[in-house]
Amino acid sequence: QVRLVESGGGLVQAGGSLRLSCTASGLTFSTYAVGWFRQTPGKERDFVARISWSGGSTQYADTLKGRFTISRDNAKNTVYLQMDSLKPEDTAVYYCAAPRQYHYIPPESDYNYWGQGTQVTVSS
Repeated sequence: QVRLVESGGGLVQAGGSLRLSCTASGLTFSTYAVGWFRQTPGKERDFVARISWSGGSTQYADTLKGRFTISRDNAKNTVYLQMDSLKPEDTAVYYCAAPRQYHYIPPESDYNYWGQGTQVTVSS
Protein backbone atom coordinates (compact mmCIF):
# COMPACT_ATOMS: atom_id res chain seq x y z
CA GLN A 1 0.00 0.00 0.00
CA VAL A 2 1.45 3.31 -1.08
CA ARG A 3 1.51 5.98 1.59
CA LEU A 4 2.70 9.58 1.39
CA VAL A 5 2.99 11.66 4.54
CA GLU A 6 3.62 15.39 4.51
CA SER A 7 5.09 17.31 7.42
CA GLY A 8 6.69 20.65 8.17
CA GLY A 9 3.76 22.97 7.74
CA GLY A 10 2.93 25.68 10.22
CA LEU A 11 2.51 29.40 10.82
CA VAL A 12 5.20 31.76 9.56
CA GLN A 13 5.44 35.50 9.04
CA ALA A 14 5.66 36.97 5.58
CA GLY A 15 9.24 36.87 4.33
CA GLY A 16 10.01 33.76 6.32
CA SER A 17 10.81 30.22 5.24
CA LEU A 18 9.50 26.72 5.73
CA ARG A 19 10.67 23.33 4.55
CA LEU A 20 8.04 20.72 3.87
CA SER A 21 8.82 17.02 3.78
CA CYS A 22 7.03 14.19 2.02
CA THR A 23 7.98 10.70 3.15
CA ALA A 24 6.83 7.75 1.10
CA SER A 25 6.36 4.05 1.77
CA GLY A 26 4.98 1.12 -0.17
CA LEU A 27 6.82 1.88 -3.39
CA THR A 28 10.34 1.79 -4.74
CA PHE A 29 10.76 5.47 -4.05
CA SER A 30 13.84 6.03 -6.17
CA THR A 31 11.91 5.12 -9.33
CA TYR A 32 8.98 7.54 -8.89
CA ALA A 33 8.56 11.20 -9.70
CA VAL A 34 6.94 13.26 -6.96
CA GLY A 35 4.95 16.45 -7.18
CA TRP A 36 3.84 19.13 -4.76
CA PHE A 37 0.45 20.83 -5.05
CA ARG A 38 -1.46 23.30 -2.94
CA GLN A 39 -5.09 24.15 -2.36
CA THR A 40 -7.02 26.91 -0.67
CA PRO A 41 -10.69 26.62 0.35
CA GLY A 42 -13.06 26.91 -2.56
CA LYS A 43 -10.34 26.68 -5.18
CA GLU A 44 -8.88 23.92 -7.28
CA ARG A 45 -5.64 22.26 -6.34
CA ASP A 46 -2.70 24.00 -8.04
CA PHE A 47 0.59 22.55 -9.20
CA VAL A 48 3.61 23.80 -7.27
CA ALA A 49 6.61 21.73 -8.34
CA ARG A 50 7.71 18.26 -9.33
CA ILE A 51 10.93 16.30 -9.33
CA SER A 52 12.01 13.29 -11.34
CA TRP A 53 12.89 9.97 -9.70
CA SER A 54 16.62 10.71 -9.81
CA GLY A 55 16.27 14.36 -8.85
CA GLY A 56 17.92 15.38 -12.09
CA SER A 57 14.87 17.13 -13.49
CA THR A 58 12.65 19.65 -11.75
CA GLN A 59 9.76 21.85 -12.80
CA TYR A 60 8.02 24.71 -11.03
CA ALA A 61 4.89 26.75 -11.40
CA ASP A 62 5.97 29.93 -13.17
CA THR A 63 4.83 32.18 -10.34
CA LEU A 64 6.92 30.30 -7.77
CA LYS A 65 10.25 30.07 -9.54
CA GLY A 66 13.07 31.49 -7.49
CA ARG A 67 11.26 31.20 -4.16
CA PHE A 68 10.52 27.47 -3.93
CA THR A 69 13.02 24.63 -4.34
CA ILE A 70 12.15 20.95 -4.63
CA SER A 71 14.71 18.26 -3.80
CA ARG A 72 14.82 14.64 -2.74
CA ASP A 73 16.83 12.19 -0.69
CA ASN A 74 16.13 8.72 -2.02
CA ALA A 75 18.01 7.12 0.85
CA LYS A 76 15.38 8.60 3.17
CA ASN A 77 12.40 8.08 0.84
CA THR A 78 11.73 11.80 1.22
CA VAL A 79 11.06 14.76 -1.04
CA TYR A 80 11.45 18.29 0.28
CA LEU A 81 9.93 21.62 -0.65
CA GLN A 82 11.97 24.57 0.57
CA MET A 83 9.82 27.69 0.58
CA ASP A 84 11.52 31.06 0.97
CA SER A 85 10.31 34.66 0.94
CA LEU A 86 6.85 33.43 1.82
CA LYS A 87 3.85 35.63 1.11
CA PRO A 88 0.35 35.58 2.59
CA GLU A 89 -0.95 34.29 -0.75
CA ASP A 90 1.16 31.14 -0.24
CA THR A 91 -1.23 30.16 2.55
CA ALA A 92 -2.74 26.80 1.59
CA VAL A 93 -2.79 23.10 2.33
CA TYR A 94 0.21 21.56 0.61
CA TYR A 95 0.02 18.02 -0.77
CA CYS A 96 2.61 15.71 -2.22
CA ALA A 97 1.68 13.17 -4.84
CA ALA A 98 3.13 10.39 -6.96
CA PRO A 99 2.00 8.73 -10.18
CA ARG A 100 1.03 5.09 -10.39
CA GLN A 101 3.73 4.38 -12.95
CA TYR A 102 7.44 4.38 -12.19
CA HIS A 103 10.01 6.14 -14.40
CA TYR A 104 7.21 8.43 -15.53
CA ILE A 105 6.94 12.19 -15.26
CA PRO A 106 3.21 12.78 -15.38
CA PRO A 107 1.24 15.81 -16.43
CA GLU A 108 -0.41 17.67 -13.57
CA SER A 109 -3.60 15.64 -13.97
CA ASP A 110 -1.99 12.20 -13.76
CA TYR A 111 -0.94 11.85 -10.13
CA ASN A 112 -2.60 8.91 -8.40
CA TYR A 113 -1.25 8.69 -4.85
CA TRP A 114 -1.77 11.61 -2.49
CA GLY A 115 -0.81 12.51 1.04
CA GLN A 116 -3.18 13.98 3.59
CA GLY A 117 -1.73 17.48 3.27
CA THR A 118 -0.02 19.91 5.61
CA GLN A 119 -1.28 23.40 6.39
CA VAL A 120 0.95 26.39 5.66
CA THR A 121 -0.21 29.76 6.96
CA VAL A 122 1.70 32.94 6.17
CA SER A 123 0.77 35.97 8.24
CA SER A 124 1.20 39.52 6.99
